[in-house]
Amino acid sequence: MATKFSKETYLYWYELMQLIRQFELMAEEKYKMEGKIRGFFHAYIGQEAIAAGCMTATKPDDLFITAYRDHGLAIAKGVSVNSCMAELYGKATGNAKGKGGSMHFFGKDVNFYGGHGIVGAQIGTGAGLAFAEKYKGTDNVVLCFFGDGAARQGMLHEIFNMAMLWELPVIFICENNNYAMGTSVKRTSNIVDIYKLADGYEMPGDVIDGMNAEPVHEGVARAVKRAREGGGPTLLEIKTYRYKGHSISDPQKYRTKEEVEDYKSKDPITMIVKTMKDDGFATDDEIAAINKRVDEAVEESVRFAEESPWPNDDEVLKDVYVDQNYPFITD
Repeated sequence: MATKFSKETYLYWYELMQLIRQFELMAEEKYKMEGKIRGFFHAYIGQEAIAAGCMTATKPDDLFITAYRDHGLAIAKGVSVNSCMAELYGKATGNAKGKGGSMHFFGKDVNFYGGHGIVGAQIGTGAGLAFAEKYKGTDNVVLCFFGDGAARQGMLHEIFNMAMLWELPVIFICENNNYAMGTSVKRTSNIVDIYKLADGYEMPGDVIDGMNAEPVHEGVARAVKRAREGGGPTLLEIKTYRYKGHSISDPQKYRTKEEVEDYKSKDPITMIVKTMKDDGFATDDEIAAINKRVDEAVEESVRFAEESPWPNDDEVLKDVYVDQNYPFITD
C-alpha cells in the first residue's frame, strides 16, 4: 500500500509515540505501585498520535500550550524525559524545578508553555502567545490544546472572537477524548460536534481522526499554513480516546470495559507498526531496536529522578513574581 509519508516520518512517529507511552506506563507504576510520585497525574496513553502528527506539521519555533494532561506533548516538543520524570518526583532537576508536578510541565527553551491546571485557562494564554508572535512580526504559529470539557468554558468564546478579529496565528486544538472527567460530551451540550463552534465566528473548523498520526499531520499542516500566511486561527476537533481514567485514581465507572477495548483495537501505535511492516519501512529487528532505545531512555529517567536532589527550602518563594526593573518604572 502506497503511503503519503516517508519511511523516516513513520520511524519518527513510532519512536516518539512509544517514548510517550512507555514513559507514562513507567510513571504510572512509580505512582501506583511504589508511591514515588504523588499529587495529580493525568496520563496521555491513547492520545499519542496527536502529539506525533502535530510535531511533523510544525517547526521548532512554533509554540505549544496545553492543559494538565501535558506529559505527552511536553516530551514531543523536546522537554527531556529526565526532567519530566524528575518533575513528577518533585525534584529540583524537574522542568519546573519540582514545583509544578504533573500538571505544570514547562520548557521555554523548546517553546512548550505548559501544563495548566485551571480548565480552559490556557486558551486565553495561547491567544496571548499568538498575539505576541504577530506583534513581533514572526511567522511562528501557536498550537493551543484543550479538552472537550474546556470547550464549554466561557473564555473559549471570548477568545475565539478576539482571535478572529485580530487574525491571530493560533490553532485551537480540542483533544476530544469523549469525557470531561466522567461526563460524556453528549451530557454537556446539544452541540456534540465541537468543531462547529467555530461557525459562530466564521472561523475555519475541521474534525480529524486522532487515532492516526497521518490525518493529524494533514489537518494540522493545513491550519498551520493558513495561519503562517496571515489567514488567522482555525479550530480543529481531534477525536481521540484516553485508555486510562481522567486521572490515575479515577475508577472509570462512567464507561464500559467493552468501550475501552473497542478503542484499544484502534491503537495508534499498533496501527503505525502495521503500516511500517506492510510498506517495508521497518523489520521486526529495527522495531525491537527502537523499543530497546526507548526502554533505556525511560529507565534512565527514573535513575535520574531518584538520584536528583530535593529543592532547597529557600526555593519556596522564588519564581512567584518576575524580579526585574522595567524601563517604564521610575522611583
